[in-house]
Amino acid sequence: MPHETPLIATIVAGLGLAFIFALAAQRLRLSPIVAYLLGGVVIGPFTPGFVADQNLANELAELGVILLMFGVGLHFSLKDLLSVRAIAIPGALGQIAVATLLGMGFAWIMGWGLGTGLVFGLALSVASTVVLLRAMQERKLIETERGRIAVGWLIVEDLVMVITLVLIPPLAGLLGGHAPGEVAPSGLAANLGLNSIAATLMVTAVKVAAFVALMLVVGRKVIPWVLHFVAHTGSRELFRLAVLAISLGVAYGAAVLFGVSFALGAFFAGMVLAESPLSKQAANETLPLRDAFAVLFFVSVGMLFNPAILLQHPLAVLATFLIIVVGKSIAAFLIVRGFGYSKGVALTISASLAQIGEFSFILAVLGVKLQIIPGTARDLVVAGALISIVINPILFMALDRFVLRPERQPAAAPKAETRPEAEPEAPAQPEAQPGAPVAEAAPAPLPEEDDIEVVQPTKLSEHAILVGHGRVGSRVAKALHESGIPLVVIEESQNEVEKLKAAGIEVYSGPAGDYETLELQNLAGAKWLVVAIPDAFEAGHLVEQARKLNPSIRILARAHSEEAVDYLKGLGADVILMGEEEIARGMIRDLLHPVESHPGQAA
Repeated sequence: MPHETPLIATIVAGLGLAFIFALAAQRLRLSPIVAYLLGGVVIGPFTPGFVADQNLANELAELGVILLMFGVGLHFSLKDLLSVRAIAIPGALGQIAVATLLGMGFAWIMGWGLGTGLVFGLALSVASTVVLLRAMQERKLIETERGRIAVGWLIVEDLVMVITLVLIPPLAGLLGGHAPGEVAPSGLAANLGLNSIAATLMVTAVKVAAFVALMLVVGRKVIPWVLHFVAHTGSRELFRLAVLAISLGVAYGAAVLFGVSFALGAFFAGMVLAESPLSKQAANETLPLRDAFAVLFFVSVGMLFNPAILLQHPLAVLATFLIIVVGKSIAAFLIVRGFGYSKGVALTISASLAQIGEFSFILAVLGVKLQIIPGTARDLVVAGALISIVINPILFMALDRFVLRPERQPAAAPKAETRPEAEPEAPAQPEAQPGAPVAEAAPAPLPEEDDIEVVQPTKLSEHAILVGHGRVGSRVAKALHESGIPLVVIEESQNEVEKLKAAGIEVYSGPAGDYETLELQNLAGAKWLVVAIPDAFEAGHLVEQARKLNPSIRILARAHSEEAVDYLKGLGADVILMGEEEIARGMIRDLLHPVESHPGQAA
């Protein structure tokens, strides 16, 4: 392999192996993070064969951290946090404290110092955003009470980790590591009698405060204004470039000018941008690049992992795993139950948090870099992450089987799902609105109906199944409903689901191509399938599944290109309509056979 192209070799090997392992992980229904880490292990220095350039991998990982943190900030929702603050804030802080103490106790047994134990424990205390959200989305729990609590809990954990990443470098000397750029007490610090650590902390606090103030005062106005200006140029490419320049530029500027971490700079760039009406578009435009560099970040972490630790320290690996899966889960369960929530909610939160991921790796890598924790501790964190992420779907399967499904059956004693503090005659409270005050003492019970809704299979046959209730699907649904054709709609938007229910149309919320979902809609007995979603890849998967389950069904789909038409036709679609062709036909029809219409009226 040419030695003059180490960057290309590292990227190609990392992404290529990540892709191969991710395919296998997808078939096994595992998190792709496991695949990316394994890809890094294969090209790392501890396994035979090709070894990627470690220094380049670390720099690529830094870009991954910046884009990961930018994404965290972009999706940060203060409203979501405030709606469940009564449980999410104390719950997350309590669970972090318990996990950190368990990690420190383990470090003491291993003979490590107090600072090592603190960083190691913190690394084990925070759950992976990717894994948690995926588990919640698969079970359609994001919009439920337990989903809101889990997301709010995750937001608090992320905020604590952001603060931790800011504080650890100046405290590295105190924690037993190497403190970069330690400030000698002088001037005001000397007059106040501060030692070098206190002086470093004071300088760090001033720099962080100056950066935060600049972002909140100037950034909140300048960044949205720049995006709006670029958006009005009409250039999608320029808009995408602007978002990337802002995220990377702010992160780099924060590090160079204010001495704060790339992570904090990127987080604030995303958080400020989140207030713009263009934030969703910005997230969509940067998603491919964020995904690519996130993969390289996980690959670089895998390269640091020495698999020999599984044989050299099996008991240490087991103890780390137990802290993550058992210790954290028990703490979360007791905290949630202590706040009066049902056992089902407590178990769901516990299972969601029984794993670690992105922030754990960032913290472990930083700890090794600052010589606070040894390489063995980092390897234990990676091993614990790998095993816990693999085990997490199994925990949810057990939860689905023994807790969630029994809960969905009609309950004989509804009071079992209420909080013990509430009076029996107290009326059930509606879903908390974002930003609305939440009672801190003896809170009234929140409704659990959305958590225990019974999902029954349809009783229709010879019916039409419509996938997607957007601009196209809503018109199709209206026409079919008015013509009396039996109809089932699949839609992910909760607002659209509620509208359809109010109109008396049978609707299912969830992934359209899921095998169990298709069985609930009686695809085998359906006469038509109308795929009104614009994404050709998702539509193709659905068409392929439908054709296998019901070879005689008539499938109608939409497309936006000739390639998409050929792709869908090859998978079994009977009729594929392309927007441009239908518009042209409508214009030709009106030109050759004009009908009276009012100016501006749509045909």
